[in-house]
Amino acid sequence: MDEETYFEADADPWRRRRRAGAVLVFAVVGALVAVTLWARHGTGAAGGRFALDVAAGVAAWLLSPLLLWRPVAVAVALTALAAVSPAATPAATLAVLQVAQRRPFRVAAAIGAAGIAAHVAQGLWRPPGGISFGWWLLLITAGYGALIGWGALAQARRALLISLAERARRAEAEQGRRVAEARMMERTRIAREMHDVLAHRLSLLATYAGALEYRPDAPPEKLSRAAGVVRAGVHQALEELREVILLLRTYDSGDEAGDEGRPQPVLDDVPRLVAESRDAGAAVELRDEVAAGGAAVPASVGRAAYRVVQEGLTNARKHAADHRVRVVLAGRPGTGLVVDIRNALPAGPAAGPAAPGSGTGLVGLTERVRLAGGRLDHETAAGEFRLRAWLPWPA
Repeated sequence: MDEETYFEADADPWRRRRRAGAVLVFAVVGALVAVTLWARHGTGAAGGRFALDVAAGVAAWLLSPLLLWRPVAVAVALTALAAVSPAATPAATLAVLQVAQRRPFRVAAAIGAAGIAAHVAQGLWRPPGGISFGWWLLLITAGYGALIGWGALAQARRALLISLAERARRAEAEQGRRVAEARMMERTRIAREMHDVLAHRLSLLATYAGALEYRPDAPPEKLSRAAGVVRAGVHQALEELREVILLLRTYDSGDEAGDEGRPQPVLDDVPRLVAESRDAGAAVELRDEVAAGGAAVPASVGRAAYRVVQEGLTNARKHAADHRVRVVLAGRPGTGLVVDIRNALPAGPAAGPAAPGSGTGLVGLTERVRLAGGRLDHETAAGEFRLRAWLPWPA
C-alpha cells in the first residue's frame, strides 16, 4: 500500500462519520423548523410574516449541515437569520454548540453574544407571546450560556482524551527505553564482573608463569607445583569466562533471571582471596579489625569490599610484584566499613614484562563503590600506593 492510498484509507472513516452527522443535523433541524412553523401558524401568524418565517426556516435548514465543515461562517449566517425569524432559532442555537465544541472559547463566546443580540432584535420587532420580554431574554441568555458551556466541556474532554492517549503512547515508548537502558546497565555490570574476576585470576597465572620463565633452575617439585597451579588456574579462568558468556547469552535471550543462582563473593571470602595471592608468591598481610557486634555486614557492602581488595591485589601484582601488600579491614555497624590497601612503589623498572590491563579498573571500582553508597580514594604518597574505600554499614 503506497502512502497516498494509506492516508485515503485512514480518512474514509472520518468522512463517513461527517456524512452521517450531516444527515442527522439535517433531519433534526428540519424537524425543529417544522415544529416552529407549525407553532407560529397555530398562533395565527399568516401573510407576509409567515412567508418570511418559511423562507428563513428553509434557508436555516439547508445551511445547517454545513456546520460540520464551516462552523463559524455558517453560525454567523444562521445568527443573522435568527434576527429576522424565530424559525431560524433552532439552527442558530445548534450552531453555537458546534462552534463551542470545535473552536476556542473566545470565538464561541463571540458567536453566543451575537446570537443573544440577534434574539434581542427579533424580540423587539416580534415580541414573544405568553411571556414578558425580560423573562424571554433571560431564558435565551441562559440557553446560550448552557450551550457554550456544554460545548467547551466537550472540547476539553476530547482534548483530555487525546492528551491521555498521547501520554500512554509516550509512557509505552519510555518504558521500552527504560528496559533497554536497564539491559545496557546490566551488560556493563557483567563486563565489570568479568574484569574483576578474570583480571585477578589471570594476574595470578602471570605470576606463576613468570616464575617458570625466570627461575628455570628452581627445584623440580616447585616447578611442578607452579605448573599445576597454572593448569588449575587456566581451567578455573575458563570456567569463570564460560559463566560470564552464559550470563550474556541469558540476557540476549530476554531472560531476566540473571545470575541469581550464582554465588557472589562477600566479606568472609577476603581471607581466601588473600590466601590465593600468597600461594602465588605475593607477600600479603591481612588485618581484620571488623567489630561486627552481632550485626552482619550487608551482602552488597561485603561484595563491594571484596572487589576493592581484589582490585588492590591485582594492581599490586601488576605494578609492584616484589613488594609487600598490607590489607586492613576495619569498622563497625553505624560507622561504616573501611578497606585500606597499601603497597610500596618499585624504585626502578619492574623485572619482566608488565601484565596487560585496560587501565580502567579503578574507574569501574570507583563507580561500583559509589553505587553501594560509599566513596573510594587512591593516591601515591610517601613512596607507596594507597587505596582506601569507605562503605556504609547501617547500625
